[in-house]
Amino acid sequence: MKNYLLLAALLIAFNIKAQDGTFSGGLESNSQWYQDDDGILNGVAPQDQFRSNNYLKLQYTQGKFTVGAQYELYQPSPLLGYFEGFEGNGIATYFATFKHKDLEITAGNFYDQFGSGLIFRTWEDHTLGIDNSIRGIRVNYAFNDYLEATGFIGNQRTGFELSEGTVQGINSEFDLGELLNTETGINIGTSYVGRYQVNTSADPNFPSTVNAYSMRGDLYFDKFNLQAEYVYKEPDAVIVGGTPLLGNYFDGRALLLNLGYSIPGLGINTTLRATENMGFFSDREQAGNPFLNQTINFVPGYTKQSSYMVRNIYVYNPQVFLNPDEEEAGEIGGQLDVVHTAKPGSLFGFKYGTTYSLNYSNWAGLDSSFDVPNNDYDASLFSRGKKYFEEFSFQLNTKFSKALSAKFTAAQTYYNAKNIEGGNLLDGQSELNGTAFVADLLYDLGKGRSVRFDAQHLSADADRGNWAAATLEYAFNTSLSLYVADLYNYDDTDIHYYSVGGSYTKGRTRVALNYGRQRGGLICVGGVCRFVPENTGLTLNLTTNF
Repeated sequence: MKNYLLLAALLIAFNIKAQDGTFSGGLESNSQWYQDDDGILNGVAPQDQFRSNNYLKLQYTQGKFTVGAQYELYQPSPLLGYFEGFEGNGIATYFATFKHKDLEITAGNFYDQFGSGLIFRTWEDHTLGIDNSIRGIRVNYAFNDYLEATGFIGNQRTGFELSEGTVQGINSEFDLGELLNTETGINIGTSYVGRYQVNTSADPNFPSTVNAYSMRGDLYFDKFNLQAEYVYKEPDAVIVGGTPLLGNYFDGRALLLNLGYSIPGLGINTTLRATENMGFFSDREQAGNPFLNQTINFVPGYTKQSSYMVRNIYVYNPQVFLNPDEEEAGEIGGQLDVVHTAKPGSLFGFKYGTTYSLNYSNWAGLDSSFDVPNNDYDASLFSRGKKYFEEFSFQLNTKFSKALSAKFTAAQTYYNAKNIEGGNLLDGQSELNGTAFVADLLYDLGKGRSVRFDAQHLSADADRGNWAAATLEYAFNTSLSLYVADLYNYDDTDIHYYSVGGSYTKGRTRVALNYGRQRGGLICVGGVCRFVPENTGLTLNLTTNF
């Protein structure tokens, strides 16, 4: 009842003198009707065959004040693969913000990020089922053009509830280049984030408060840019099977380096990262949960991101936790990205110009040793142990005519499932090597009409073996498009993961409808992954903004 009263009060507030302020909002609805399907692995529909995730966001701004809320409805249950705490309905997040000159104060739910996010990031992603906002107080103040600071305290969202642990933080951003009025950009940042959670163990030395600290610097000059960040996290409990191990408690650390070079037609970027025991949660017992629930920091997988079906079967999921069973203490690795655009008419640019993209990524565990009986381990942040993931990919984007463009992709992947997924592949093997090829053609018919076709293939020496895929998409205009796609495992299971559907866009509203099979496994967005089970059904997606 309280949620409905709050929603009604907000709606009334939004309509008071609406002509003097700005009212905005959005509605997103993702629904699926699941069906039994003997043709896929574990193809039994859940008891609640129809499931729907719905989000209604309202915001009103008048003068120096902004208020907003998000109402969420999961009926009768959340979609498969989502945190079970997203169940029922109610006001999930709400906030009020006051902004005057250089001061901004927010009470309620808020999202923020310190540095790269290695020490702190809260964000919302409905595709991944993530909303780890903080509900509390946040204050930001810009002292001048080169110095600003942010402080906050609150509890993290977990479903429709709040975390047991309290999170607090302070961040400062110092623009030394602005102060010195130099052409070279020099930015320095420092952060502190702490979590307090009541000690419920018998050990008086059990860490109730765990603090983390970071320093970072960004340097931009001429054609180069360099970013470096170091994070230290105080000793915390090790969680195994949802239970803290008593006796020894371990600290964590992380180092992130980015180096970039850019001139017209050429861009090179290198990212290197090493982490040791850097899982950080507002509830310590949530460490390692598959939904990324109550995550305080942000540790994405730095690898080449792709939307092609065969390229998303074996993807890297960051390994940042202590795992005594697999002797994992963290990870070390990175990626190199090179993009070159050859001019039209040149030797490698052909008639219309061509872009070449090369990516190499490599990730391994730290060289570590565990003394499980004594709850102890030893590792070095700059060591390399067992290889987890390696990939080399190459993409060519070109045009054969003014109407016909093409993308060609090739990739070679090494995948260690035992360490990335925590178990062996379907055939009992723990390691896999795969080679993927993709040809993607787009023909522009004019007046918003186009035809797109892609052909994909993945050959793998383990798990389900070889895959083939294809997509055919036709756009009738800029608003309406239809597609048919199929991902076929022809080597082992003989399963077709087919899909047919389309979308219609009108102004700020988009509706998409499709029917087909969803391959189970890791689904990743922006280097962040979650597991989804295989399923078959009809899916309806609706988004609109006003």
